[in-house]
Amino acid sequence: MIQFNQVYKRYPGGHEALRDLSFEITEGEMVYLTGHSGAGKSTLLKLIAAIERPTSGSVLVKGQNIRSIKREAIPALRRNIGLIFQDHKLLFDRSAFDNVMLPLQIGGFDHRESAKRARAALDKVGLLAREKANPISLSGGEQQRLCIARAIVNRPAILLADEPTGNLDSDYANEIMHIFKSFHQVGVTLVISTHAENVLTQFPARELHLKQGALL
Repeated sequence: MIQFNQVYKRYPGGHEALRDLSFEITEGEMVYLTGHSGAGKSTLLKLIAAIERPTSGSVLVKGQNIRSIKREAIPALRRNIGLIFQDHKLLFDRSAFDNVMLPLQIGGFDHRESAKRARAALDKVGLLAREKANPISLSGGEQQRLCIARAIVNRPAILLADEPTGNLDSDYANEIMHIFKSFHQVGVTLVISTHAENVLTQFPARELHLKQGALL
């Protein structure tokens, strides 16, 4: 499903974000990325999503080589990947429903089918009753759940989450992790960046621990 082979990522100026990474994540697996701030966790997720490309080595996602993938093929790859960012990237001038609809509209889905999928995604994360609400009126935990609904509305095979519980109290964090576990149980591959010890303890899974860009 996801395979890294001797991957390096260097940015202009010489900063080496990742070095000599080799690992494999199998289909349907749940994996944590752990390590200090700046260890390279976010960069690793961006490589999987083809937001960044490796400087050397190969990153294979569902058989496609991210280093050599053509630009026009990236949207098709991303339809199989749900992304949850630290800063939400929600549209605050649109309703919760419209935020979840957006990926489907971009993908050219029929409006009736899109609305059905969007409401199913909102229901999955417990926000169907708030579909008309503006994101600014939602709590931090609700905003994070809205991000998850938007990430899963395409029914992706892979879900990538960058510190999804980082700014939440323990109750909200547990809610979010239970949602992730429910996706894992139906075969979605999850890669979650976190430094939250309570999450790692209560929801154990394989850990890939990074230190200064290298895998320990």
